[in-house]
Amino acid sequence: MFWKILGVVALIWLAFVVLGILIKGLVWILVVSGLAFGGYLLYRAVTKNPGQPLIPK
Repeated sequence: MFWKILGVVALIWLAFVVLGILIKGLVWILVVSGLAFGGYLLYRAVTKNPGQPLIPK
């Protein structure tokens, strides 16, 4: 019974470690993609005609 409980605790700990690594990586991807999208919108705002929307439908 002790080994079962220890195994479950180890699996939960491992799941949290993997989840933390994934979230840390996804935050950087989100930041980089947000900066790229902001740069795209700035480029479109400078180069497009005033009557056209920035984000095409």
